[in-house]
Amino acid sequence: MSTAVKLVNNSLAQLAGRFLGTVLGLVAVAMMTRYLGSGLFGQYTTIMTYASVFAIAADMGLTLVASQMINRVGVDEKKILANLFAFRSLTALVMIGLAPLTVWWMPYDALTKIGVVVATMSFWFVSANQVFVSVFQKRLATQRIALAEIVSRLVLVILTIWVIRADWGLLGMVAAMTISNAIYFALHWLLSLSLVRFAWRFDWLIWKEIAQLSWPLMLTIVSNLIYLKADIMLLSLFVTNAEVGLYGAAYKVVDILVSIPFMVAGLVLPIMVKYWSSKANKDFAQTTQLLWDLMAISAWPILLGGSVLAVPIMVAITGTEFAESGQILRILLPAIVAVYMSCALTHTIIALEKQKTLIVYYLITAVSSVPVYVYLIKSYGVYGAAWGTVYSEVLICVFAWWRLSQERVVKLDFAVTAKALLAAIIMAALIWPLLNFTSSVCVLILVVVLAAAVYFALISKMGLLEAVNMSHSRYGKKNFNHR
Repeated sequence: MSTAVKLVNNSLAQLAGRFLGTVLGLVAVAMMTRYLGSGLFGQYTTIMTYASVFAIAADMGLTLVASQMINRVGVDEKKILANLFAFRSLTALVMIGLAPLTVWWMPYDALTKIGVVVATMSFWFVSANQVFVSVFQKRLATQRIALAEIVSRLVLVILTIWVIRADWGLLGMVAAMTISNAIYFALHWLLSLSLVRFAWRFDWLIWKEIAQLSWPLMLTIVSNLIYLKADIMLLSLFVTNAEVGLYGAAYKVVDILVSIPFMVAGLVLPIMVKYWSSKANKDFAQTTQLLWDLMAISAWPILLGGSVLAVPIMVAITGTEFAESGQILRILLPAIVAVYMSCALTHTIIALEKQKTLIVYYLITAVSSVPVYVYLIKSYGVYGAAWGTVYSEVLICVFAWWRLSQERVVKLDFAVTAKALLAAIIMAALIWPLLNFTSSVCVLILVVVLAAAVYFALISKMGLLEAVNMSHSRYGKKNFNHR
């Protein structure tokens, strides 16, 4: 089986798993928001955001580092993975462990602080999964990731129902998420055993290399952390829990949607690294263009279709109390597009091992985003936070584009991007007259299915699917500049 076929099969399997996992996750969120209401859901959002700040800081880009290290030609994979796993476990324990220690100095109520303590372990399990994911991606065995996600999300739904029936409140919901993530970690470990036996090793030279590769990514991630989480962290200090809940509900949908490009890029990155390290210039160019086109085809219908259906979608998911979340989501949609595009750009830069060059741009974005958030949140509340998110994501996308263009490695073609945008505009125009009929969940589902069918038919008619599969050989030969 060719690499291209394996990549497609793995992408389809992971997308299917992501779809089912997303549906189950949305079911859990739907029950949670209706049970907790906007006020307690606001506290839940603050708890998970605060704990995630330390988890993101602990990330250190090790998924990407692992992909780089284990995909090099002639490396001792077992030895590297053992060191990566030990490095990951220790750094996650130390950094995430700061969350329950520091939260007691924050101006939150006791319930929120206890919730952070409970949530801390949840994020350790998420962080520890990174090395497993790299192995599955290299072996093109991401069906196992999909299986683990589906099972863990199913467990979350069952536990959410249990918490509601037992009336265990906010802390019960946080505990349910922690148990679900623990099962997610356990399944990753079990499913990896047939591929590689993980052990703990400390080899100073390898740990030093891991640190050298990860520190620029860590600085980048910490900078990301400032502008990605500043919105909710500042909202929790300036507005009510109910308002945080409205914003958090909209952002929950954003989190789900922006996980897709990183999943796809994570599959493509090992292949890009191999092509670049082996000087397969034409193949590298083809893969870069493929990744960009996939992002464009995925992002435009989210922007245009979401702009039409944002409010009824949020009401269907979270209940009528969260109708205002639809307006917030509508503002956040351009940020989602920026994330999709910047994901393709930054992963290409990482494949080139030029990630250090991104640091200054992330720092600029982070430093400039904080005053923007403070001003907009104080002036416009949750809507200001949403516009601040758009500003930061668009800015980093522009910076990533500029940085990649300076490498003079790939000149991207925008034919597929433009045609996909046109198809999304037509799709949105066709479903717009149906907006008044979407108060019914059944009708809303039919409209979403119709929109997807129309978009798929349009991009097929325009030849975009064929272009993605076939045109890159011509493109790569024409537009790749050899080193």
